[in-house]
Amino acid sequence: MDIIMIVVAFVLGFFVKQMGLPPLLGFLAAGFVLNAFGFQGGENLHQLADAGVLLLLFTIGLKVRVKSLFGPEIWAVASIHMIVTVVTLGSFIYLLSYTALSAFAGIDWQVSLLIAFALSFSSTVFTVKVMEEKGEMNSKHGRIAIGILIIQDFFAVIFLTFSSGKIPSPWAVCLIVLLLLRKPILALLTRSGHGELLVLLGLIIPIAGANLFELVGLKPDLGALLIGMLLAGHPKTSELAKAILNFKDFLLVGFFLTIGLSGLPNLATLSVAALLVLVIPVKVALFYLLLTRFKLRARTSTLSSLSLATYSEFGLIIGALGASKGWLSNEWLVIFALSLSLTFILASPLNNASYAIYSRLHQLLRHFETEERLPDDKVVSVGDVDGIVFGMGRIGEAAYESLSKRYGKRVIGVDYDIERVNEHKAAGSNVIQADATDHDFWERIQIQGSTIKMVMLAMPNFEANLYAARRIHGAYPEINIAAIVAFDDQIDVLREAGVDMVFNVHKEAGTGFADHVCAKMQQGEIAHPQILS
Repeated sequence: MDIIMIVVAFVLGFFVKQMGLPPLLGFLAAGFVLNAFGFQGGENLHQLADAGVLLLLFTIGLKVRVKSLFGPEIWAVASIHMIVTVVTLGSFIYLLSYTALSAFAGIDWQVSLLIAFALSFSSTVFTVKVMEEKGEMNSKHGRIAIGILIIQDFFAVIFLTFSSGKIPSPWAVCLIVLLLLRKPILALLTRSGHGELLVLLGLIIPIAGANLFELVGLKPDLGALLIGMLLAGHPKTSELAKAILNFKDFLLVGFFLTIGLSGLPNLATLSVAALLVLVIPVKVALFYLLLTRFKLRARTSTLSSLSLATYSEFGLIIGALGASKGWLSNEWLVIFALSLSLTFILASPLNNASYAIYSRLHQLLRHFETEERLPDDKVVSVGDVDGIVFGMGRIGEAAYESLSKRYGKRVIGVDYDIERVNEHKAAGSNVIQADATDHDFWERIQIQGSTIKMVMLAMPNFEANLYAARRIHGAYPEINIAAIVAFDDQIDVLREAGVDMVFNVHKEAGTGFADHVCAKMQQGEIAHPQILS
């Protein structure tokens, strides 16, 4: 990647971030700006972009619960949505071939269905980036959206296999042997420690998996995804995903640049792309309708649908394939790139404001709910307690244990990750599954202000802590609220929201460590306590 590209990407990404939007929009804009000045992506940039996508799919696989993909709210919704979209949008595109729009001239119904198929996908890269930035990868709506994207990826693999005319090698059946490699790979991960060896191994595994799948005639992206799913569930994989996070984010900058560098728009291609973007609200509404039909709450359905409010990078692949076979004109490459970029621009502020959108429209949206709910998507109450801990990760778990020693069973933990909740329940902890950013949860929660002494906000997402603080302080100003932050500039924001005590997790770790050691020495559990006197 040229230094000029990096500088332009940084400047525009920084500018966009100051506006409260995701930097990826700046990276997209950087691609178009560079294209206008005659820059071209080149093979090196495309290789970096491809590596970024491989790492992204690998990290998705590390976090996927395979059994969740078999829920009808995922596979059935993804399948029905794709069928309905291809048929209706394909018909619409075919009708446009009778208009004066040159891009649609000569398009028959088969090509219309091909374009509609490409536009039925949502962007995996965008959705995962948004979920990661908001800390929602393990939330209910996050898992639903990611599951739908994985099903879409399987459809893409099937299509590319048949459309390329190349049958996978008979050796592809030997990939089943990878199941036997799970334990050796995990053992290697464990013995790699926590430093640069772990990072290197985190780069080698997905690239090796991708090359192996490509070698037998399968899509490399599928290899990276499946090798990640193969390793999912082991404690070390969470550390692995964090270890390669910065590498993945840097390489994905190349991906967004390549979209902008795909071609320069003109008035005709921009008009067609804008026309296709008008389909996005219908696409989102269809997702919402289907998800609520499969017993998901209005809030879960809304947040999942908004995160899928994009077209996919798969459209670029379809465009290239169609152009190479003479099905589509070359201007469709630019149209797909533009429509993808425009949906990113549209979906970014929508997802930033997703909580506010649901809060404003929740009464209308609830009319579409079914009476029955999925077991892990019900709103629950915390009951009559003395202390509540939101976020049962490592910090929240330690806070819960500390409060439990003081208040006993009258302490409850709250977390949106159902597997984490089940682990805590199995250990005898009083923990429920709920989302602190859930408008419905706060409407139904029953907090006894006269008895509760402390609410601790230990969620990793600052926005979630801020939202919960505002809801609690607004309804129960007499309750003491404590919260964690990762950066000092977040402290004043939380205090203005009504938080009484704010702790920087990095700074307080040293204080807690010293206090703990001193307490142990005073209790005689550590030798030489006289040094404290």
